[in-house]
Amino acid sequence: MTLREAVPADAEEILRIYAPFVENTTVTFEYDVPTVEEFAGRIAGTLERYPYLVALRDGEIVGYAYAGQFRERAAYVWCVEVSVYIRPDQHRRGIGRLLYTKLEEILRRQNVASMTACISHPNRDSIKFHSSLDFERVARFTRCAFKLGRWVDVVYMQKVLHESDTPPGPFIPYPEIRKISSH
Repeated sequence: MTLREAVPADAEEILRIYAPFVENTTVTFEYDVPTVEEFAGRIAGTLERYPYLVALRDGEIVGYAYAGQFRERAAYVWCVEVSVYIRPDQHRRGIGRLLYTKLEEILRRQNVASMTACISHPNRDSIKFHSSLDFERVARFTRCAFKLGRWVDVVYMQKVLHESDTPPGPFIPYPEIRKISSH
């Protein structure tokens, strides 16, 4: 198992993992599978400020994880929302844990103070997974999405990375972290 930064050229392979979640589940609230071009743009856009990682087994992408700003306003810059998707035949092999561990390492170097995860409810496996990584359930919103003919609740979980009352350091965009790491 290896990890590396995603690149826009990975979009088609990543979409093979993501598409079934769009089409058959309430894990994501998209109704339509994005095009390869749209997804490549999402990857590139994320990498402008945040990490986007893929896990490879025998040269194939078997999972991915990324971060994005929690909300748009400037004061939210130290809080991110994280997501992870694993190919169904690769579940329960530690891939999600590996991806999130690396993602958290990078986010800490960016001075991110808090990671959040938005999880459709019910989704016991995802809640259990996030709990095992020290995320705590902080909110549940009822009937906030409608997909596959039913209302879906959302649970927010959070992992605080900066516990001090002192301000975090300045947010460092991911490309700057990449430059520092390459020296």
